[in-house]
Formats: sequence, structure tokens, C-alpha cells
Amino acid sequence: MKISEKELVVGRRNALKMIGLGSTAMLASGFRDIIATEPPDMKAKPKPVISYGKSPVAFTTGTDRQQMMFEVIKPFDKELRTGLKKKQLVIKPNMVVTNKELCATHKDALRALLKYLKPIYKGQIIIAESSSSVNSSDGFKNYGYTDLEKDFNIKFYDLNTKATGRPYFILDRNLHLDPIQIADIFANPDYYIISISRLKTHNSVVMTGGIKNIGMAAPLNPGSINGSKPISYKRNMHSGGSRWLHFNLYLMAQGVRPDFTIIDGVEGMEGNGPINGTPVDHRIAMAGFDVVAVDSMCARLMGIPLENVGYINYCAAAGIGNMDRDKIEIIGGKDPDKSIIPYKLGSNITMQLEWKEPLNLPAPGQRPQNPPASPSQPAIPPKPPK
Repeated sequence: MKISEKELVVGRRNALKMIGLGSTAMLASGFRDIIATEPPDMKAKPKPVISYGKSPVAFTTGTDRQQMMFEVIKPFDKELRTGLKKKQLVIKPNMVVTNKELCATHKDALRALLKYLKPIYKGQIIIAESSSSVNSSDGFKNYGYTDLEKDFNIKFYDLNTKATGRPYFILDRNLHLDPIQIADIFANPDYYIISISRLKTHNSVVMTGGIKNIGMAAPLNPGSINGSKPISYKRNMHSGGSRWLHFNLYLMAQGVRPDFTIIDGVEGMEGNGPINGTPVDHRIAMAGFDVVAVDSMCARLMGIPLENVGYINYCAAAGIGNMDRDKIEIIGGKDPDKSIIPYKLGSNITMQLEWKEPLNLPAPGQRPQNPPASPSQPAIPPKPPK
């Protein structure tokens, strides 16, 4: 069933009103208008907003990672073959840092995906990453990905050192538009992006799945250029804290998100993810084209209330995908409700959920209060009386 524009607008308003962010909704609308007026070379080509009836998500359980990958990819074989025609295939694993195996996509999951794709995609496959470390190439080697070169026609691409950039707008901590540089590879419509990542908690936005795997890979992290101060546009995404990282992930997802999403939850991560968490023997896997639906299922299977994950709520409210369980069709014969394991969340979860609270801005015509002093910046003294 196609959703009308009126229904979509009403749904968006209700969702944002529910979480107390009516002013943010107006801000998002204004942002969209600004983006629309920019020259074509100043923004990523936006992906279409999706009008779904039901979003299919393949789901399975087990311990054989490679077999499980096949089980969740196979139901989408026809659509994958069609989508890959005349496209350059890019696989985006998840590799936050280059030396902690639990934080990264398992090499056997990557091998299974490549093995599945080998008979249906004859071109060279790019495996691209933009880790928080400037040199992502170390991770390709440390996690065993480079061992796959002898069996598959692949090329590793370190986005931090090789990618060309394209401007994209997010918000800074002062709610001003911040033009950052994103990797052109994620904005080019001639590239087909497959995200493959683990199930993990996160220390800023509660949990991480397909949306964040691509949304935080796109901003470049080139480091120091010609002796300049080190540059990291990923840091810009975080500049306003958890509240604005949720929102900036939504802004990024309007034009930058995966074409197909795979989640390897054979071994997840709980606690202080996405780097310093501990393993969870979860034994699940899932995949689908609607990354919002896939990520919402991740949250459910981790025992995380969906209303706590801001960027999923924003994306669903904007019509980017479904998070409504009644609109998600599970494929594969296994019941996800029997595989829910409540994950231990980050130790700073109270701070992470502040995005749900009002901003406490001054009323129109009132002066804002002086900000609290910090060690590096004293409080602004009050003006003397006239």
C-alpha cells in the first residue's frame, strides 16, 4: 500500500511530537529546503524516500556463520542481481579501530558474502572502510581480510587516504549548518553499497547497525594534510554530543545509506561498545533492503526500547524506512521473539538518552543564560546595570 504525502507528513509530525522535538522538525524541514537550493555538486545525490507496505527482513539463527549469511542473503537473490547490473559493487564492513577483533566485521562473514556474490557479479569488488584511525589499511590486514584476495576479485580501498570528497551538510553544536566532506563513493549513484556489520551497543547513540555503519563511514578522516592541524569530519558529526549525533545520522541517511544491509549477530557486543564492549553469544543473523527495518529489528533483539534510539525514530518518521513491527515481514521460518537477549548498555546511557529531553531554550525575546564555566573558558560576566 502506497503511503500518501499527507499521511507521511502526519506520521512524521506525530513521531517528532511524541519525543518532544517539534522545533527540530521545523529545523529538519529548513535544512531540506536549503539542501534543495544548493548546486548539484554541493550535495550527495539523495536516495528516494521509501513508501513501503511491508519491509521484508530475512532472519535466521545458528552457529555456522557462513551458512547463516547464505540463508539471509538468498531470499533477495533476484533483487540483488537486478540491483547490481551496471553498478560498481562496494562492500562496507565495520571496523571502528584496526586492532580489536570483536569490534570489527568477522572475516568469515565477509568471506561468505563474497562467496555468494562470486557467481552473480563478475566485476572487481571494492571493500571500503573509513576507520577512526587514519590508516584503515592496518585493519584490513589485522582482521584477515587481505587473506581473501587469493580467492576473490577484490580491491581494498582506504577511504581516509584515497577517497575524493564531496561537501554535505550536517549541524554543529550551535545548530548552524556545517559543511563537511564525505567520501564520494557513498554519494555516487553508480555504486551499489552493501553494509555488513556486527550487532553492537554504542557509547553515543545506544546501538549501531547498518545506518550508522554507512553514516559514520561517509565523513572523511584524512588526518593532517601538508602539516596542517589534523582533520576529522567524523568528529564534526559528534560535535554536539549524543543529541546531535542522533540527528546528524538522520541527516546523513537522507542521502547516504546502504542499498542492502547484513547484520552478523553470531557474536554481538554489549556494554561500552562500539570498541570496548564484551561478547554476547547471540547466534543470529538478518538482512534486508530497508536499513531502518533491519536496524529496528537489531534493537528489538538486543532488548532495547525503540523509543531510545533517536536516529531510527527520525529516519522512520521521515519515511526513509519502517520501524513499525507490524510493517516488517520476517522471512526464514524462525521467530525473532525467541532470540531476544537484553544487552547490557553503555555505562553512560543516561547521557545518551538526553536527546529525548527538551533543549530548554529561552522563550522568544528572553536573553539566554550565561553558559557554565569550563576549565578552559570562564563564564561570561554580566553586563553592568545602566
